[in-house]
Amino acid sequence: MIEYVKYWKGDIKLDDVEILVRNLNKTYGNIKAVDSLDFLVKRTECLGLLGPNGAGKSTTMKTIYGVSVPDECQDTDISIFGFHPRKDALKIKALAGIVPQQDNLDSELNVKDNLAIYAKFYGISAQLARTRIEELLSFMELQDKAKARVQELSGGMQRRLTIARALINNPRLLILDEPTTGLDPQVRHLIWNKIRELQEKGVTILLSTHYMEEAFQICNRIIIMDKGKKILEGPPRELLAGSIEKYVMEIHSAQRGTRDYQSYCTEYGLRYECFQDTVFIYSNEAVALSVLGDQLPEHDYHIRPANLEDLFLKVTGRSLNELQ
Repeated sequence: MIEYVKYWKGDIKLDDVEILVRNLNKTYGNIKAVDSLDFLVKRTECLGLLGPNGAGKSTTMKTIYGVSVPDECQDTDISIFGFHPRKDALKIKALAGIVPQQDNLDSELNVKDNLAIYAKFYGISAQLARTRIEELLSFMELQDKAKARVQELSGGMQRRLTIARALINNPRLLILDEPTTGLDPQVRHLIWNKIRELQEKGVTILLSTHYMEEAFQICNRIIIMDKGKKILEGPPRELLAGSIEKYVMEIHSAQRGTRDYQSYCTEYGLRYECFQDTVFIYSNEAVALSVLGDQLPEHDYHIRPANLEDLFLKVTGRSLNELQ
């Protein structure tokens, strides 16, 4: 008999689910880091967790790979490949690769030896390890740095090495905690392409990120979190189409105090936001924004399509919280 889960847009076969999380809660003192979180990740899917600092992204990921223990709550269920993170941690680690938020490479060893040590942890034979290491160095474009020590590598090279290390056991699931933070655009795009290639090879991806463009480019689905709760979930393009206006006008400080934008927006049915020295006006009709723009100096505003960052700020707010 085939088992199904009634979850996201209809019934899904359990055999197609790599991660299943139900009613996940995690409390640190008086802080509710994760609050009644539900989600699943299907095989070969890339799911992104987005949210401000303190939203619960990293805590959720640590719970999945067994580093953090969730609160004991009724109906809580966590399943990775059908295993429980606390009871079957070794079985999950054998099938998963983890890229932590901070690189933790062995700085005393060279690139190849960093990978060789991890191959031994997984019981990979020396002959197979040599082949696997060469493949991964080529895959992450590090073959010219095989004998370089870690401290000789740039930040982008170290990040690529950390990802290569997580792939040494040919995992079914790759967990990436903010994989491209602080990297230049060239390295970021290279890593995005490698993530797509891994998906094509059958690897399931779970990642957290602060980069909205990253989530939009590589994630099949995203979850936007805030204060431990899930706020929105779905494919990025569908969320944009259904949860925010199509266009936004940004008006900068030179004109902010000379016009009653709120009255204009009320008259034309537009949504209005003001943050520090910038006014944001949202509309599904670009012409409504253009009419206003015709009344402003040319260089004091611009009109553009709304993006995932606009949606993120709409649902989480523009102000910093106490954890940021």
